[in-house]
Amino acid sequence: MAALPDYFAFYNLPESFLLDEKALKQKYYALSREYHPDFHATASPERQQEILQLATVNTNAYRTLSDPEQRMAYILGRHGLLEEGRQELPADFLMEVMELNEQLMELEFEPDPATVKQVEEEVNALTDTLDAGIEPVLAGYEGLPTATRPQALQQIRTYYLKKRYLLRIHESLAKFAARS
Repeated sequence: MAALPDYFAFYNLPESFLLDEKALKQKYYALSREYHPDFHATASPERQQEILQLATVNTNAYRTLSDPEQRMAYILGRHGLLEEGRQELPADFLMEVMELNEQLMELEFEPDPATVKQVEEEVNALTDTLDAGIEPVLAGYEGLPTATRPQALQQIRTYYLKKRYLLRIHESLAKFAARS
């Protein structure tokens, strides 16, 4: 697998889960102007190609970093923490959501708006607890010494995987809600 380009370095920003959105947007617009093909129409074909590549990197970097979910996946991916087949979740979490999954299976056979609402509330409560727990880790990441970052990244990875799992339950619930 090819290494992901370093979008943080591209924008001259520190690797962070909580970015200054305004600064990011300013850098994006500045580079959009700088790498606009119209300004390089008289350049050599090689330089025009290079400008086109830089413009593409700029667009991809902005798309990735401006979305908190994509940014998180991107950082975890850059640190090799989202490889396929290594998506195991903690057993305690799986036990916690097992009952929710059983209720989802029952909803397949017996659609019930009250059950949908109850499961939805439980999923939302779990999500809120997850978000509250990770907030200080995300906020403190940038200031961590390099040696302690891997530990924070593992916590963030677990959070990310749990959140994705809950999102799938949410999507299933939305289907049941639409049916009833």
